[in-house]
Amino acid sequence: MHEIAQLFFCTLFDKNYLIKGIVMLRSLVLHCSCARIYVLCMDEETYNLLGRIEIPGVIRVRLSEVENDELLSVKSERSQAEYCWTLTAFFTWYVMDTHREIDAITYLDSDLMFYSSLKPLFEEIGGASIAIIEHRCSPRLAHLEVHGRFNVGWVGFRRDMEGMSCLATWRDQCLEWCYARIEENRMGDQKYLDSWPATYKSVHIIQHAGAGVAPWNYPNYNIENDNGCITIDNVPLIFYHFHQLQILEGGRFDRLSSVYRQDGDAPEVIYRLYEENLTKALHDVRSISPKFTSGLRSSFYIFARRMIQNNLPLVVKSSMRRFIRP
Repeated sequence: MHEIAQLFFCTLFDKNYLIKGIVMLRSLVLHCSCARIYVLCMDEETYNLLGRIEIPGVIRVRLSEVENDELLSVKSERSQAEYCWTLTAFFTWYVMDTHREIDAITYLDSDLMFYSSLKPLFEEIGGASIAIIEHRCSPRLAHLEVHGRFNVGWVGFRRDMEGMSCLATWRDQCLEWCYARIEENRMGDQKYLDSWPATYKSVHIIQHAGAGVAPWNYPNYNIENDNGCITIDNVPLIFYHFHQLQILEGGRFDRLSSVYRQDGDAPEVIYRLYEENLTKALHDVRSISPKFTSGLRSSFYIFARRMIQNNLPLVVKSSMRRFIRP
């Protein structure tokens, strides 16, 4: 594949996800030096602190620059999480609509970390108009794909007829309905993706085993550390999705509920490196804002959260939170 001058990405987060967002952005730039990333900052504190961290290739966007009458009309009726999901499609479309020079863009969740070059993914995607990735749930968790076959942690669109049509439709769907419940074959912003392979001809479903590794699928793989290179079934790990991980007060972490750990503990080599990067990011933010505590949880809060995750019926949990994406 010829060298790419620039690759465009977008993401969004608030101060509670700032530390995770910084780690995602830093790891992306480390393994994709040509990345240019538009970040929708959900509050002024995020906008200001992220600006002082100075990550190459990052372009900050204030929420006030994006919000219009359509968004404001639904904002009050949605939770903070639901509003963020509504903005996923809207902000991706906004960046493409505002910056006509962008030929293709990839939306990324803020709780990812990249471990190696993204080049194999873009070589695999090629000229496809739309790029999505399956959850690939382990057999024990396969029933949870009722929340969506595909994960919105990575979603790509090309500026062509199919790519832009898909993105605009997704934006409109999420504006109309985006809630943390399953209803009429919908779930947040995520389940809309289920219909894309049948609706659009130029959809590429990413096959690389090292992409989209996550709590819901890591038992499927043979994970090794080969002299500092983490491999997934003998290919490099490209990115991991750290769903559920909580940063605790006192420099500790809570990785996963027992719902996921029944098939084996979280892969130590993957999580240890992520936690080291989170610790550094928190240190860097506190060097600017010494009293920063956003996103840090108490042990009691996590104990209560895990009790809910481990013991309540699925129908109750589904009404309380999103399964796949925080």
